[in-house]
Order: sequence, then structure tokens, then C-alpha cells
Amino acid sequence: MSNLVRGSLLLTVATFLSKFLGLIYLIPFNMLVGPEGATLYNIAYVPYNIMLSISTIGIPLAMSKTISKYNALGDYATGRRTFKSGTVLMFITGFISFLILYFGAELLANWIITSEGSQGASVNDVVLVIRAVSFALIIIPAMSIMRGFFQGHESMGPSAISTVTEQIVRIIFVLVSVFIVMVILKGTVAIAVGFATFGAFVGAVGSWFILLWYWKKRKPHLDKLLTGQVVDSELTTKDIFKEMFSYAGPFIIVGLATSLYQLVDLFTFDRALVAAGNEEMYWTLGAINTLAHKIVIIPGTIATGLSLAILPALTRTFAQRNIKELHTQINQSLQIVLVLVIPAVIGIACLADVFYASLYGMEEIATTGPLLAWYAPVGLFFALFTVTASILQGINQQNFTVLSLMAGLLVKILLNIQLIQWFGAKGLIFGTGLAVIIAVCINLFRIKRSVEFPFRQVLKRTMLILIFGTIMALFIFAVKAVFGIFISYETSRTGSIIVLLAGVAVGGGVYLWLAYASTLLHHVFGDEIPIVDKLLRKLRK
Repeated sequence: MSNLVRGSLLLTVATFLSKFLGLIYLIPFNMLVGPEGATLYNIAYVPYNIMLSISTIGIPLAMSKTISKYNALGDYATGRRTFKSGTVLMFITGFISFLILYFGAELLANWIITSEGSQGASVNDVVLVIRAVSFALIIIPAMSIMRGFFQGHESMGPSAISTVTEQIVRIIFVLVSVFIVMVILKGTVAIAVGFATFGAFVGAVGSWFILLWYWKKRKPHLDKLLTGQVVDSELTTKDIFKEMFSYAGPFIIVGLATSLYQLVDLFTFDRALVAAGNEEMYWTLGAINTLAHKIVIIPGTIATGLSLAILPALTRTFAQRNIKELHTQINQSLQIVLVLVIPAVIGIACLADVFYASLYGMEEIATTGPLLAWYAPVGLFFALFTVTASILQGINQQNFTVLSLMAGLLVKILLNIQLIQWFGAKGLIFGTGLAVIIAVCINLFRIKRSVEFPFRQVLKRTMLILIFGTIMALFIFAVKAVFGIFISYETSRTGSIIVLLAGVAVGGGVYLWLAYASTLLHHVFGDEIPIVDKLLRKLRK
């Protein structure tokens, strides 16, 4: 396998495991703290996530791009200076963000809680949990810089392992501390959730230990590169920050894409429903943008891992002006997304009702199941936007990603209310889908124009993937029909889980067999797929 594929798979698996663990642990956590604790937990993380985005200001990914660029030019000293300067900056912005969130917790709590107990929590409770989570801001921005440094050297292992470690350490701390407070000490929900939110800091510490271990292990090699360099750009600290900030801006905008689409929904959905005389359906906003969205973005973890891996690789190749290799990397990146995400979204659409019921229960499943089925294909375009944006950033067209996102957002703003009035809750999905499709098409057009990239092979492989996906869908519907004879999965959560597992196993197995037997996987991932080839050789013996 190429370094690009290996790095992509590492980060994809790590991101998927992190998100999967983050979804699963909520089941025992919610059982321990109840609805009041879950509300407190969510309240704490909203301002925290905003402050985290502000404190990092897109620098970690900009760090990856900058280091990769200068490494390709043989200038390792500039990359090292960039790392040191970025780390100092992230410590400063992280600590300032911590102070703002910690001392502004009471003001935020009074804005959030309009009257005592109105959301199942008091002002003092909210202050406690916000202050507990704010400590993570001290170290997470600087820790992210170290991940960006390793990614810039096209080393994805440290980022992948530290990401999973961070989530595991955090979850263990959260569940153990909450269990001790609630069950053993019989403490309050607010104190338990305070420990839970402090888990973000504990998880970050665990992740940083992993990164420091990798740094100590690889520093001799990095120092050898430093002493052997023949080029030095001799950039000043001011020049370094100027270049990083020129990269960082688009990273921030792209990272906010989903939030911006959902913000439009937040301001228009209620108005559109009232105008249509259908205001009792307002609850579907949460069902789509919160619950269904958690399922739809699962295939997007593939794009997240891939985008992190391709950015330094593309930056290096573009800096060296190796257009042939650049075309190969772009071609492989797009095909990896398509070969993995298309069957995933088809599977979610086919199993939407049992998928939703298995995770969230049978309530309103007649409405929410079809909504998830309509929303699932949008996950493909979210993934394509992430990857195409990363490609544009790698070929120094990062400012164009802002224009494509703004074009999609403008379409969403102009059409959202009308689509909701025409199609009800599905109109919200259609508006988001149309916006993201437009943004993706603009990105693809810019890629073609910038590096004269040919899309013929990508289109041919996409047709083959869609054929295999259709066959997979037929098998999934057959599984649902057969199991439906014996299991009433439409009214039983346990039945839904059984059908979901059977559908995923059969559908996924059929698709992988077709993709492997046709050599599609080999053409996309490389001449050999070690794990699959080794398994098949053993089975043939």
C-alpha cells in the first residue's frame, strides 16, 4: 500500500473508533445521570466547542500544510521554527480561552438558564460544569499542534493512536467518576456531570503522553533531517505566522460548514412550518440535525481521515511541481471516498428505520425512519466536500473553498423556507443536500481547472460502485423481508437491532465480495490488500 492509503486508513479507523466510542458510551452515561445530567453535559460542551474552535483558529491543519511544503523544499529548519512558534501561540490562545470560559461561566449560565430549573438545571449547576470543562482548553490547542507537526511529516500513526487514546481515557474517567459520585457516594447530578466534563482535560493529558512518547522516539531522526538540510528560507517569525494565518482562515470556514447549514435551519424551520400551518412538526428539527446527523456523519469519518492524510502529501507533490503524481494522488483520494462512502450511505438509507430505532428507540419511528433515509445520501456529499476542500488546500487554492461554501450557503438561505413549505421536514434535508452538492461541484470544477485533472476514470469507477451498491441494496431488502416473517422489528427495538446487524453483515459482505472479486479494491487501494489477501489465502488452504 502507498503511504497515502496507509495514512488514510489509519486516520479513518482512528476517527471512526473515536466517534463510535463517543456514541456508545452515552448509553451507560445517560442511565447514570438521567435527562437532567444529559442536559447539563450538553450545555457545557456548546460554549466549550466554540471556544476551542476560536483558540485553535485553524492553526493545527495550517501547521501540517506549512511543514509539508518546506520539507518538500528540503528546508526542515523552517518547519521546526513553525512548530515551536505555533506551539507557543496555541498555549497563549488556549490559556486565554480558558480564562474567558472559566470566569465568564456565570454570565453564560445566566444567559442559558432563563429561570431556575427551566431546563432541569440551576445557574450554579451550569457554572460548575462549564468551569470543569474549561481546563481542557489549556492543553488541547497545543496538543493539536503536535498532531499537525507529525501529519506534516506524513506520519499519521501518532495522530491516530493519540486520538483513540484520548477518547478511551476520557470515557473511562467519565464513567468511573460518575459511577463513584452517583452510586457509591450518592452525590448530586451536577457534581457527577462536573467530573464528566473535566474528563476532556484528563483525556487530553493521556493523548499528550502518547504524542510526547512519539516525539522522544522520533526526535533523533528529525534532528538528523535538520542537520542535513541544504536549503534555509530564513523566514522571520512574522513571516511564518503570516503564511500560517493565510492557510488557517479557510480551514476554520470549512470546519464550520455543517454548523452554518444547521444555523440556517434553526432560524428558518419554525417560520416555514408556521407559514405552512404545520408547526406541530417542529420536533423533527432535532430528529434530523441532531439524532439523524450523528448517523449520517459516520461515513464522513472516512473523509475526515482521508483529508488529514492527503493534505501534506498533496502539498509536498504540488510544491515539487510533479503534476503526474499529483493527478494520481487526487484520483486515488476521490476513489477511496467513493468506494467506501457510497455503499455506506446506501446501507444507511436501506436500513434507516431499524438503524434509528436501534439507537434512539421506537418513538415516532414512522416519521423519523424515512427522514433518515432521505438524509443518508447527503452524507456522501458532506464527505466529498471535506475531501475536495482538502485537495484545494493542498494545491494552494484554499481561498476557493470559502467561495464554494458561501455559494452553497446562499442557496440554502434563499431556498430553505420554500422547500420546507413544499416538502415539510424533508425540505430541510433537500435544502442542505442542494447546498452541499453545489459546493462540491464548484470545488471539482476548480480542481479540474487548476491542475487539468481528468475525471474519466473516477466517473467509470463511480458507475461500477453504484452497480455494486444496487446489488447490495437488493440483498439488504431481502434480509429485511425474510427476518420480517419471524421478527416484528417495526415494533420491537430488540428486533430492530437483530435486523440491523443482519443487514449490515449481509449487505457489507456482498459489497466487499463484489468489490474484491472484480479487483475494484485492488485498483483503488493498490496491487495488494494485505489483510484481505492473507485471509483468503488461509481460507483456500
